[in-house]
Amino acid sequence: MGPAASPHVVVIGAGVVGVSTAIWLRRAGISVTIVDRVEAGTSASTSYGNAGVLAACSVAPVTAPGLVRKSPRMLLNPDFPLFLRWSYLPKLTPWLLKYLSHANDSDTRRISEGLAPILYDSPSQHDALAKGTGAEDWLVHSDYSFVYPSRAAFEADEYTWMIRRMAGFEPDILEGDAVREYEPNLSEDMQLLAVMHDHGFVRDPGRYVAALAEEAGKLGAVFVQAEVKEFTFTDGRVTQVITDGDDIDCTQVVLATGVWSGSLAKKLGLAVPLESERGYHIVLQDAENGPATPMMVTTGKFVATPMKAGLRCAGVVEFGGLEAGPSRAPLDLLRRTVAQTFPKLTFEKEESWLGHRPAPSDSLPLIGEIGASGVFAGFGHHHVGLTAGPKTGRILAGLISGDRQNIDLSAYDPQRF
Repeated sequence: MGPAASPHVVVIGAGVVGVSTAIWLRRAGISVTIVDRVEAGTSASTSYGNAGVLAACSVAPVTAPGLVRKSPRMLLNPDFPLFLRWSYLPKLTPWLLKYLSHANDSDTRRISEGLAPILYDSPSQHDALAKGTGAEDWLVHSDYSFVYPSRAAFEADEYTWMIRRMAGFEPDILEGDAVREYEPNLSEDMQLLAVMHDHGFVRDPGRYVAALAEEAGKLGAVFVQAEVKEFTFTDGRVTQVITDGDDIDCTQVVLATGVWSGSLAKKLGLAVPLESERGYHIVLQDAENGPATPMMVTTGKFVATPMKAGLRCAGVVEFGGLEAGPSRAPLDLLRRTVAQTFPKLTFEKEESWLGHRPAPSDSLPLIGEIGASGVFAGFGHHHVGLTAGPKTGRILAGLISGDRQNIDLSAYDPQRF
């Protein structure tokens, strides 16, 4: 088969970035095929398992100054939410050295300035994407709070709050009795809340993404369940996607398969320092006496979000690659910290999950065309994939359709490595 005669985009990946791109492309009248190994919104996809928060203020990367000095102590402390499968360390080391090289003030500020444009207006970007669709019902506008045991613990996070303030995010501080007035189900040990207004959350991320995929289908996007194997190029531009099923002619490709994008990018001559940051969650089904709005529990570095199925507690960082199964220790720590933070909490049963956050070594996603190939990157969003997915999709669709967003994309250059 020869090249497609009219514009036809193959979007690889049916997560939040992929389906958002497809919706915006169809709204622009461009033909779209979405290819993924699994159905949109299923538990096998990373978009299924996040904390669900539209975390507009999440502009501070993990690699803050002092991380190199603190890391060994963190890893050896069973009550700190950072875990490593030591057998994976030899393979992880090249990426880890690059990652830790950014743990300084100038790089932290640069990364934050890169994250802010794709995060700051995320609630309104989700509204624009989902309005009038079946996905709209899953969106909730709300506060997003950071829970601390004391004023001293909050002040120990002063650097991170300085980075957030630089991006325009100023919290309301509640202390003492005001904490319990705001959230009666918090432990008495939690004495300070830093409350961010104008945020939001998704009541079921998997069903939200599935509803967005359904909307893309209603608009005319075609879904193909297959695994992408290779690309065909004609005069340096992509003209075909080779799958384990039928081959698909195209004029452009969007690569939006999260951490699995690295291996496909290699086929394009692009070596991306990308690792899986293994993320865990537990859903405490039919929970009562939990928080009414999403809360980042700083003592355990996890977010507790009230969802349709129950209270989802998501967070914890583990490095251990894509192949190994779940570890017990991260889930045990989540359970302990949840019980300490919400002592009145009751629930019917628990469901646990492990997924893979796509972590580039510089904590910034890859968004934009790879050279002049017609292949566009849209992956590597680390902790903020759900938050930034709709805007990333809108940017990518605009690059392809000619409706460019007023945003400097240089920070996300796919070829920066």
